[in-house]
Amino acid sequence: MPPQLKHIGASYSAGFFGSPLSSFLLPFLQQQQRAASILSSLSDNAGAYNKKIRRGRGPASGKGKTSGRGHKGQKQHGKVPRGFQGGQTPLEVVHGKRGFENQFSVEMSPVNLDRIQSWIDQGRLDPNKTITMKELNDSRCLHGVKDGVKLLARGAEQLKSPMNIIVSRASTAAIKAIEDAGGKVTTRFYTPFSIRRVLRGESNPAIDTPSNFNTVTDHASPFQYRMPDPTSRKDIEYYRDPAHRGYLSHLVPEGEGPSLFFKTPGNGRVLSRKRPTRSGGESKGENRIW
Repeated sequence: MPPQLKHIGASYSAGFFGSPLSSFLLPFLQQQQRAASILSSLSDNAGAYNKKIRRGRGPASGKGKTSGRGHKGQKQHGKVPRGFQGGQTPLEVVHGKRGFENQFSVEMSPVNLDRIQSWIDQGRLDPNKTITMKELNDSRCLHGVKDGVKLLARGAEQLKSPMNIIVSRASTAAIKAIEDAGGKVTTRFYTPFSIRRVLRGESNPAIDTPSNFNTVTDHASPFQYRMPDPTSRKDIEYYRDPAHRGYLSHLVPEGEGPSLFFKTPGNGRVLSRKRPTRSGGESKGENRIW
């Protein structure tokens, strides 16, 4: 057996620790009561690693004989490279690669008016309260939200309940059907991170404006994060458009369009191109060379 550490401390206390340093170092040695043999019994946690599979060691192991590779063929005798097509000229070489992947495309989660009306009839949605993507997701009217929620007009003839709904985008027919029923549609910008926070209840899915937004330091507000605003020109112009019922449409002056590039005719400055003349008036004919 290896020596106990407490005996070592006791032997040192009788000799070396008779010095003034004994009062400082002796308590640390007396606290260690474990044997030095603990180093030889260290082991990893249970399930930290898996035992290596021994192949080709008899049929009782389950990995004997063919060692899990099956019978014959290239996959038993060797390895098959990724994308290998049996030796023929690859199809992407013969025909070439066509098309591209749009990095700016978004995948909206569609929801139709007939489904919303059915959820209202079942009592799973309250039309007296504002309906947002959180209510649609919590009531399982939507099974997950991808890049946003788009309101579509299927079953518009079945809609009979007025509602106030806030979504990412809405079709023209859906907006008309809800407003004809006495409701209101508002489109709001969301990012993937803000959607996660809305579904977790950390952000308010309704419109945030400087007048009604509660800061993060306000402990009375149940929300921790503010909703972001669009930064790209395409998104800004969409949510500035009153035809889309965008929440930024109040920023567009009367008589102007939502575009940030094209100006309304008649509002721009007209630059007159006059030829500069000298202080003495127009140039006289006798001063001309030709």
